[in-house]
Amino acid sequence: LMQTDTKKALKSAQPSEMSENLTLKREIGLTSAISLVAGTMIGSGIFMSPEWVLHNIGSPGGSLIIWAACGLYALVPFYSGCSPPQVMIKCTAISCILFLTLVNCLSVRLAMSMMNIFTAAKLLALLVIAMGGLVLLAQGQTHSFQDAFQNTNTEAGAIGIAFYQGLWSFDGWNVLNSVTEEIKKPDVTLPRALMIAIPLVTCFFLLVNVSYFAAMTSVEFLTSSAIAITWGNKVLGNWVWLMSLAVALSCFGSVNGTFFCGSRVCYIAAREGHMPDFLSMVHIRYFTPFPALIFTSVVSIIMVIPASFNKIVNLFRWVFLVPIIIPIIFLMISIYLVLTPIIDQPQLEFFYVILFIFSGIIFYFPLVHYKYCPACLRKLTIYMQLLMEVAATEKDMK
Repeated sequence: LMQTDTKKALKSAQPSEMSENLTLKREIGLTSAISLVAGTMIGSGIFMSPEWVLHNIGSPGGSLIIWAACGLYALVPFYSGCSPPQVMIKCTAISCILFLTLVNCLSVRLAMSMMNIFTAAKLLALLVIAMGGLVLLAQGQTHSFQDAFQNTNTEAGAIGIAFYQGLWSFDGWNVLNSVTEEIKKPDVTLPRALMIAIPLVTCFFLLVNVSYFAAMTSVEFLTSSAIAITWGNKVLGNWVWLMSLAVALSCFGSVNGTFFCGSRVCYIAAREGHMPDFLSMVHIRYFTPFPALIFTSVVSIIMVIPASFNKIVNLFRWVFLVPIIIPIIFLMISIYLVLTPIIDQPQLEFFYVILFIFSGIIFYFPLVHYKYCPACLRKLTIYMQLLMEVAATEKDMK
């Protein structure tokens, strides 16, 4: 009965929807593109990573250089007195993922409107922190900047780990590359959005770090479990709850951007034949990559259950023509950043990641290179297509 009703829905939808080309709609303008980059970059990192950058590099001056260098690289509920229960934290995270899945499945425009609102809110929060730091400096609290480079650790391993923690906060600089199909005038909008969003976020991050160092000593910095909350306690007093709210909104908005773009990577990979075909299909009424969004949601929830903040950071890893020297430099830096934590702080998780990457060879040759498609996979594709009311896009049919 379900399949019969769904087939009728597909047929009834054809006269109206199929008159338009079934493809993802270009609904991302310059403002939304800037918001998507900035909003995805500004997540939990700027409120947590500064402690770990200072821990590895050793000095306030060195920390600020790492934060600035990370920006340049990108351009080329709290409980008092006890730790919050991990089960509640992860249940909250899973609830947010499910809510964002629903929003992104229903409407691209709704997801982008939400992104714009949350980006504005988090920029306002960073502005409050930056202004607070400038006030503290004007009042003479410059203790952290006297001998700012004292105790700087110049070892290659320490610099690499510090970069890792800093770059976590810049994750999101490349999200637009995954959604060029949905950007209005991508050849113009994409470079403009990047050249506006990344320097804007870098400046905010530097000002926020200056504010942190103005409010706290290095000891307070390193012993803090949440830098933004410690800063709020010292500067905002009874209004510290605003920092908790800002961190929550920042994380939520960043997850929305990451989720939006991550699902497109899955969608494009399926369209290129690297994943099951039904993941490349689009909902016939909402024009969203419904199956890819569901798949991304499931993978995200699986990652939430066992993961911790530091392990996720250490496991982390355009089509525009650029001078060949740029990708060469980028590749060399990337190799350095990948090898440094493996050599300096080897962990069992790294072995699992390497094993997972090389396991792709087992599936690549039969399924992608030789284009072998088992009969069960064809049946699964048809079943999922009927279940989710999705169809192949115009590019797939060509």
